[in-house]
Amino acid sequence: MFLIIKKRVVLYLILLLFILIFTLSCSFLITKAHNIKNTMDSRPQYAILIEIDEKKLYLLEDDQPIKRYLIASGMPNMPSPIGTWKIINKGEWGEGFGGYWMGLNVPWGTYGIHGTTREDSIGWAASHGCIRMFKKNISELYNIVPVGTPVIIRNGPFGPFGTGFRNLKPGDRGADVMAVQEKLKEVGYYKGNVSGIYGEDLKNAIYRFQRDKNLKIKNTITREDYNAMGFIEFE
Repeated sequence: MFLIIKKRVVLYLILLLFILIFTLSCSFLITKAHNIKNTMDSRPQYAILIEIDEKKLYLLEDDQPIKRYLIASGMPNMPSPIGTWKIINKGEWGEGFGGYWMGLNVPWGTYGIHGTTREDSIGWAASHGCIRMFKKNISELYNIVPVGTPVIIRNGPFGPFGTGFRNLKPGDRGADVMAVQEKLKEVGYYKGNVSGIYGEDLKNAIYRFQRDKNLKIKNTITREDYNAMGFIEFE
């Protein structure tokens, strides 16, 4: 009888020890998770705002501007991508890119923020669509912002249409093409991907839209087409 009671006491003590260890482990894990969350919450939240018409890049920290850099943007026939993007990759590229590259998730092409050996182009519309910076500036920015940082590119007062409507023809790419695709998809004419590329699927949608609205059937999207879609230059 004594041995049975002794065994029960030992088992009881072992069970209490197990409960104590389990409780302490849970408490440790909860505390650690809480500390990690607090650390993450306390990290600065960065964003990049690029004003094409000003040729300026602003670095924001917790919604406050902390840095301003002069940039070069895309040439008129190869404009920089207007819209809200994010940095999806970073790399230490060759000297032609000033040593650093930060790629953006633009669906219709390869665009990014990088340095340049042609620093005389800074301040002008001179690139093939990318944002160029002085080498010392791209080095600084590269080391501050992480992958995932939002990048807002604006050009003038008319949203995705920049400084105003342009005539769009097959093969054109850009935020304005994407806006047209989104509008025609919304009203049931466009069934393709919203890619920002004026391809055959968009051309066919435009034809149907123009026919139904008694507009001239043509490849080029002009002001009368924009107006019929409900766009105004102040959107």
